[in-house]
Amino acid sequence: MWSFFARDPVKDFAYEILPDTHESSGLWTLHRGKRKTNGEPVSLFVYEVALGTDQQTQLAKAAFKRMKTLRHPNILAYVDGLETEKCLYLVTEQVTPLAVHLKAQAEKGGSGELEVSWGLHQIVKALSFLVNDCHLLHNNLGMWAVFVDRAGEWKLGALDHVASETGDPSGATLPPPKAVYPDMEKYDPPETPGSSGTEKWAGEVWRLGCLIWEVFNGPLPRAASLRTIGKVPKLLVPHYCELVGANPRARPNPARFLQNCRAAGGFLSNSFVESNLFLEEIQIKEQAEKQQFFQDLSENLDSFPEDFCKHKVLPQLLTAFEFGNAGAVVLTPLFKVGKFLSTEEYQQKIIPVIVKMFSSTDRAMRIRLLQQMEQFIQYLNEAAVNSQIFPHVVHGFTDTNPAIREQTVKSMLLLAPKLNEANLNQELMRHFARLQARDEQGPIRCNTTVCLGKIAPYLNPATRQRVLISAFSRATKDPFPASRSAGVLGFAATNSYYSLAESAARILPMLCTLTVDPEKNVREQAFKTIKSFLTKLETVSEDPTMLVELEKDVTSSAHPAGVSSSWAGWAVTGVSSLTSKLIRTAPGAEGGAAAPENSGLTPGPASTPDATPEPEKANAASDDWSTDWSGTAASKKKPGGSGVSSKKPGSDWSGSAWDADDSWSNDRGAQSPPAEDAWGDDWGAEPAGDQPAGGEEAGGSGQTAPLPAGVRLASEYDWDTGRGGGTGAAPTRGGGQSDLFASVSQRSAAAGDVWGSETVGEWGAEESWESVDGGQAGLSKAELSKKRREERKKELEAKRAERKAAKGPLKLGARKLD
Repeated sequence: MWSFFARDPVKDFAYEILPDTHESSGLWTLHRGKRKTNGEPVSLFVYEVALGTDQQTQLAKAAFKRMKTLRHPNILAYVDGLETEKCLYLVTEQVTPLAVHLKAQAEKGGSGELEVSWGLHQIVKALSFLVNDCHLLHNNLGMWAVFVDRAGEWKLGALDHVASETGDPSGATLPPPKAVYPDMEKYDPPETPGSSGTEKWAGEVWRLGCLIWEVFNGPLPRAASLRTIGKVPKLLVPHYCELVGANPRARPNPARFLQNCRAAGGFLSNSFVESNLFLEEIQIKEQAEKQQFFQDLSENLDSFPEDFCKHKVLPQLLTAFEFGNAGAVVLTPLFKVGKFLSTEEYQQKIIPVIVKMFSSTDRAMRIRLLQQMEQFIQYLNEAAVNSQIFPHVVHGFTDTNPAIREQTVKSMLLLAPKLNEANLNQELMRHFARLQARDEQGPIRCNTTVCLGKIAPYLNPATRQRVLISAFSRATKDPFPASRSAGVLGFAATNSYYSLAESAARILPMLCTLTVDPEKNVREQAFKTIKSFLTKLETVSEDPTMLVELEKDVTSSAHPAGVSSSWAGWAVTGVSSLTSKLIRTAPGAEGGAAAPENSGLTPGPASTPDATPEPEKANAASDDWSTDWSGTAASKKKPGGSGVSSKKPGSDWSGSAWDADDSWSNDRGAQSPPAEDAWGDDWGAEPAGDQPAGGEEAGGSGQTAPLPAGVRLASEYDWDTGRGGGTGAAPTRGGGQSDLFASVSQRSAAAGDVWGSETVGEWGAEESWESVDGGQAGLSKAELSKKRREERKKELEAKRAERKAAKGPLKLGARKLD
């Protein structure tokens, strides 16, 4: 029983000292420690009674008492304490002595003036609190009395000699520092303490001047050295000289010194100090002020110290998002600060916030997340992507805002490697099919093709076989030139995933039709791609044993090493350089006239000249197949300004992963073409004489225009004569000489444009691209059906009124005559 009362209280103390982490700090020995329960890091100041004198023990106990009672943001925070007969234990927040901190910073390149300016601001503010609010004198201010926490903030400590201005009422006095440490005498002011007419705090500001000198010049050798300015910054020199002036009456109060340095152009007037002061009062700031602060913070973070960003700015950003409704403005500074975190810290602090942000309905938040996904995608695990992020991201595919759809397509390049089988091969392919077929923005259709080619290595072999050929074939018939070029380059970039039989029977005939495309860039890419496929066929023809080697990737499901980074870098420029310009130019330009879509340069009717982007060179693509597809973003404007009108698909891509919600032919009441295979094997089965070789269809006329000299029909490819626009001339193989491509690019004024129209196929002839309710973007099927019913009702009422007016009014009692 007696052993219970004789237990050592130190063993029950809630904190433990880490071994080999001690250094001297005045009377105390500073140790690093941690809380036993959760491992929270702390600092422990230990004073051993047996090793000190009575005076030192008196000072240590006085400091222990002051630490408990003094609370201020700039004074070292007391956490816990233990007083025994043998030792005194002071537990504080984790800190480092200022001298040790400055030495470590010097090894890294030195502390910047921004960091020092904020540190001095904190120490002067703490001194002003003691002198003006508490009427206390520190009496021990110096390098040894300043500590630095994890965020780089300076804290005032060493309260051993703190005493009241009027003295202790009990009459007890503490010994001055020089009585305990003789070498402290050089920090005393030249005047006699307690001189008449001298402010009590005159000695405090003198020691503040000594501290400033030591921060910039190192340890003070003697008092006379204060006259040498040394490395003290020029902006601080006038105020420093006031602190160490020989006349004590001319020395400023700490509060006035702080005010003078905070004046415009002063040493303490900079963005770092302003940002810290705002963060200290952020809870009472208006919402508009917070928004503006976070916007300006992104520009300043690059010049702020790393520790400050991690431990001071980051918690405030997380709090602002969690409780302050800060919105999308916190994202940019949040990701900038995230660069300073380790992988474990990023997973713990930022990833939960990002996952929560993706569920936000704020469009600004969603588009910022998509734009900056590259900065945090590597920290997301596959489970979080598939269950918490992807279900929210896919809503962007059907958003009415083109910018959201653009960024959603771009983000798939980064998300695809982390998607599971269902999300990648079914859900994503369904959305891609709908975008490529029905989006009213040509650039977005083009970028969908680009992204499909980039994520092809991640698709399973069955999906690749079903999707790629049909998708790229559809793209080659798009009225938007960049989409056709993207379809050609898609075949080239994924040529290892096609068997030789598919290459010969399906792909090459499709590419051959593009050799007479009106756009030169498309024709050039088509010839290059045809040559690459022919080379493979020739290789196997000469050496049949090469067949297995050339088709090894057709059924391969392995993801190529490093493909994610290379494809991502290629697609980011492709998507952003293409879509953002063209969408801003004419958001709804494809609804009626197709000229803006075709050229990619001409603004729509509602556009202003200021919104017109500069044209890009259409033939900037390089010869290799790994070229950036963004080179196809802009194509040359056709002579005469006539654009290529659009053709809409008559059927969906597939009945499973590539099915769309409704077919355009059903919307218009036209018959859908029969298609046994959902992925468009139908093009090869088209009847002869139905697919033009670059000719134009005009107003239902079955007459054909004369072909240029030297152009022959090739019946083995089912090429038919072009149908002219009302000329009545039969196709001839002779006649006058004319330019082949000039005749191909002619447009009939009577019927408008039809590019590559087909009676059966993915780009069916029953609908044109202009008819996709360009001005009704965002309406659901039910709304569109309701609108059509109302229009039909109005037509019937109008006809009924016409019939009634033709018969005239009936007279009362008159007999109806037949």
